[in-house]
Amino acid sequence: MTTPAELQERVDLARMLLSSGRTSIDDQPLLDEIGVAALPPEPELAALLSIPFPPGLEPVPQPFTPRPASSDKLPEADVVVVTWTVAEHEALCDVLTPRFSRLTWIRYDRDFATKYDAQIRAGAPAKKSRSLGSYFVTKIGNKKVLCFKSELHLNQDGVKTGDGTATIPVKDLFLQIIAEAKPNVVLTVGTCGGIDVDHDLGDVLVTRGAKFRLQSEFKKEPFANRAFTSDWALPTTQFAKAEELMAAFAGNLREPEFGPPTKRYNFTGPLLKAKPNKPSIIHEAGGTPANTIPALHPILSTDFFEFGTSNNASELLQTGCGLEMGDAALGLAVSELASPPKWAVIRNISDPQINGDLPTGSRALNMQAHWAVWYYEAFGYHTSVNSALATWAIVAGL
Repeated sequence: MTTPAELQERVDLARMLLSSGRTSIDDQPLLDEIGVAALPPEPELAALLSIPFPPGLEPVPQPFTPRPASSDKLPEADVVVVTWTVAEHEALCDVLTPRFSRLTWIRYDRDFATKYDAQIRAGAPAKKSRSLGSYFVTKIGNKKVLCFKSELHLNQDGVKTGDGTATIPVKDLFLQIIAEAKPNVVLTVGTCGGIDVDHDLGDVLVTRGAKFRLQSEFKKEPFANRAFTSDWALPTTQFAKAEELMAAFAGNLREPEFGPPTKRYNFTGPLLKAKPNKPSIIHEAGGTPANTIPALHPILSTDFFEFGTSNNASELLQTGCGLEMGDAALGLAVSELASPPKWAVIRNISDPQINGDLPTGSRALNMQAHWAVWYYEAFGYHTSVNSALATWAIVAGL
């Protein structure tokens, strides 16, 4: 049972992880006005991956000339891809908009002051940057893809409106993106916590469902336990190719040899080695039994940093396939539309199932949370390359 103190610590951890990697440039509200030439050198984490996509299906970035104003409407697109954190954003750039880093994307703040400002808590990143996100367009085959990095998050922005209720401006952002871009398909992509012990670091979960699992600031909202699904034939013809491309980066997901942190522990054996990892796409459409999750088995969206452990796995797997912090907001948004777009969730496992025998308690001694955070910080970018490749596969198969 999570205590109130531990729950608040998990809320704080969620906000820390969602902001991880941000710099003062990200908080610059007039980024486009200072000019791309004035930007600092590319972040070290970004890479020229040189991915050998099939001819004719390689992502082709579409730079804007002239650059749109931040208050302009979003361009229309066949597909919208939404991501969340800096690590996820970097990976999406390197896979889908190669040579165009996150700092060259177009800032977007349309209606921020009139529609969103009052819904965002003081201290939230979006409050500092006064931005809703940034975007870039790419083409995959004949599909125009609007890639969008959100500055709003379920766990980051809410203004308390009551006991267990709060504003949820990211839902309004989803509705605004859909209204302006008019996509046929919306995909959310990012990291998640693994639940099943057989799901490896870097595996990618693909599902057409999302369910709220809310126990903190939204626990008394009417949608606190709602599930949402998008019933459509998700294309899988390029999944095998994506897994082949993912295999080239498997070395970046090698977990280090491990032992107790000091010799004070009663342990005299050699350092432990993790089992080999071959990342794969785990989805609803079939494949081998190991690569299948139940049809419309949703991702679980929490309002605190929750992760799967060997103790809670059996309970969690009854209702969902992985743990993250926001995708059900898309399901909530499209549930309000008479003619919603198709949608799906693409989540890479950045922190695998954690050993439930490790101690919890206060943050300083909570070794379960320590390792879940360490995995994300160490592997968030590299696992996100895999979910970006899975995103490419879905768009290429449309």
